Amino acid sequence: MFALLEYRYFLNKIDMKKILFTLSLLLAFYANAQQEVKVDIADALVMKSLEISYEYYISDQSSVGISALFNFEKESSDFRYNEEQMISPYFRHYFTANRNWNHFGEIFLGINTGSKRVNQEGTDTSVKKDYTDGALGVAVGSKYVSNGGFVVGVYAGVGRNMFTTDSYAVVPRLVLTWVLDFNLKNVETPSPLLFLFSVLFRG
Repeated sequence: MFALLEYRYFLNKIDMKKILFTLSLLLAFYANAQQEVKVDIADALVMKSLEISYEYYISDQSSVGISALFNFEKESSDFRYNEEQMISPYFRHYFTANRNWNHFGEIFLGINTGSKRVNQEGTDTSVKKDYTDGALGVAVGSKYVSNGGFVVGVYAGVGRNMFTTDSYAVVPRLVLTWVLDFNLKNVETPSPLLFLFSVLFRG
């Protein structure tokens, strides 16, 4: 119990920018491997949010990566994510390889921030309270690779926040991605996405 309280305190004090910067630096040490830089086109078209991600292949059928979600939609909107920001390291296993359609499963940890109206104890009034939490979740999806190298992916999943009752219980992942930079091999410097993360979020 004491360890859980300590971890919840850590999450409340966590700096999302420093998390993203640190994870970016760690991933930047990997080289000479297939990498992908992706953007979620569904979020960009349907909602005022942006999700970009980086995927590093450790084998033909396994990969690790990190995605970053930024929510620009107004809180008054009826159709928006509850999360204002979410950083999601993930591990992905592909059940097929070297086909046009490759199906995969994923496990992720979504470190998310947002705000939620909570009831004040002993009163009928509620106040908006900011939170930071971590959601452990799973997702399934598929990636299409055309013979000409055009790549899109779609996947869906759900996670559950674990460390505070001030956050929303469920964290969804609904993504339609377009690969911006496919099959970056023999890379001796960090990918463009990691460089961008480092510039924007250090401080």
